[in-house]
Amino acid sequence: MALNLESTAFKDMVLVLGAAGLVIPAFAALRISPVIGFILIGVAAGPFGLGQLPGLEWLALSNPESLAAPAELGVALLLFALGLELSLDRIRIMRSLILGFGSQQLLLCGGLIAAVLVFAGLPLLPVVALATAMALSSTAVGLQLLSASGRVNSQAGRKAVGVLLFQDLALAPVLLLIGAGSGGNFGRSLAIGIGALIGIALFARHMVPPLFLQAARTRRSELFLAAALVVLIGSAATAAAAGLSPAVGALTAGLMLSASDYRRQIEAAIQPFEGLLLGVFLIWVGSGLDLAAIAADPWPVLAGTAIVLSLKAGAVYGLLRLQGTRRGVAGHVALLLASPSETSLIVLAAATSARLIGGSTAEMALAVASLTLALAPLLGLAGARLEAQASEERDDPPADHAAGQTVIIGFGRVGRLVAQMLDMHGQPWMAVDSDPDEVQRLKRGGKPVIYGDARRPELVDRLKLDQARAVVLTIDDMRMLDLLIRRIRLHHPDLCIVVRARDADHAAMLYAVGATDAVPETVESSLQLAEAVLVDLGVPMGPVIASIHEKRDELRAQIKSGGTTLKRPPLRTLRRGPAKGD
Repeated sequence: MALNLESTAFKDMVLVLGAAGLVIPAFAALRISPVIGFILIGVAAGPFGLGQLPGLEWLALSNPESLAAPAELGVALLLFALGLELSLDRIRIMRSLILGFGSQQLLLCGGLIAAVLVFAGLPLLPVVALATAMALSSTAVGLQLLSASGRVNSQAGRKAVGVLLFQDLALAPVLLLIGAGSGGNFGRSLAIGIGALIGIALFARHMVPPLFLQAARTRRSELFLAAALVVLIGSAATAAAAGLSPAVGALTAGLMLSASDYRRQIEAAIQPFEGLLLGVFLIWVGSGLDLAAIAADPWPVLAGTAIVLSLKAGAVYGLLRLQGTRRGVAGHVALLLASPSETSLIVLAAATSARLIGGSTAEMALAVASLTLALAPLLGLAGARLEAQASEERDDPPADHAAGQTVIIGFGRVGRLVAQMLDMHGQPWMAVDSDPDEVQRLKRGGKPVIYGDARRPELVDRLKLDQARAVVLTIDDMRMLDLLIRRIRLHHPDLCIVVRARDADHAAMLYAVGATDAVPETVESSLQLAEAVLVDLGVPMGPVIASIHEKRDELRAQIKSGGTTLKRPPLRTLRRGPAKGD
């Protein structure tokens, strides 16, 4: 069947994918959230954008509504990934901050915005929907700025993360209530919705792990991705059938899988699609904005933007000062959380679909949310500078949950021995292995081991190595070791990387690509043989151990300087299977 290159659907797909290919790398290079770029692309390609100009009709989307289905899938995928991030352990450790300051922020900001909307004469249901949407803050922008500046575990970072986690948790009941409110019988719709979410939670908790176990046993990444998409689409479809937003079903499934052994591998599998499909949603949102109409009368949008930012920033600052937080920290958190977020757009879209808001009210709300979201990175940077200028940038010690771990990638005989020695000296650790059956057995034994295939570079990005004290690589795939060390060193230049090497030449190669220490098996076995024979010959243990340490240091210095003569094994002998510990 020939591809119809003249079809409007094909042209729209090319426009959207081309925009994503340009926006994501360009804004990543500028260290700015691509959310802004996607919205601007949607405005330009929408019916009120460049298509209005002669000769530029080909840059306009032929049918923006055709993006509605992939846009909704993108939202579902975002909230599914969000649920995976909200691990129950993390919530339990930060429960006082999340439920305390997080709930206070949302209620106070929402209440203040609602008071202004009521004064403006809006009905009650639209007021509740709009106030809730505008009270939310951007998790993506906030965490990006905190991580880039190294402030995630600072006092400001922990308070901001607590608020963002509460808002992410609150998103499910908010979308549930909006969906129930669109039905004729609120009580009946709410009961059906709660029943559907309970069904999704039970299915994700008890039926889905065996599905991922079978997919992991195949060691085929595409089958693991297929299993993740089945769960995502199935939970979203179940929620939609119950009259809810598909996103709330996906969020529920993600929350239930956050404690799964396969959590990190699921995140790695869906990551390539998450940004792309979310971009489709933001382009779709932007295509509905009529900037010309807003420019003709900009004052309501500018006034709405100023009111939302000032009310939220003032409320957060006041709450923190009442709790005794220093001025610089309070100002930083207030500016970081002042802007509405991408989830605000999701709530507004759900409220529009439920017909709680519409017409000029919906367009005005989208314009205010988009403009404030565009300002979010600038406000976050201004907050960080405000804290620094106040000379109060004295980060508190990290919370217990953020204490540095040693991450062991490959949990075979070598990795297990390393873990035993870490336990002996009271050092915390977490291991990653690609054998799903062995991971399940170790988890039942209480070992902190998760499933993950180190061949997938996205997995390394999800291991939060910025919070680790060291990483130990024990896998036996030489090519994979080289790639892993390069990737880890690129993103974590100061992290301690200890690697198992085959021989001296292999160790020299690993030092060259960024390993902190490379331990060659052939050299260590030779040293152990020498130690054993010297002791058996009657040489005292003390001098033997001292001489072994001296020889090891001498050989390490030679290896680092490239002065070894041992040859590496030919490439044809290298293993090509999944990266496993030996």
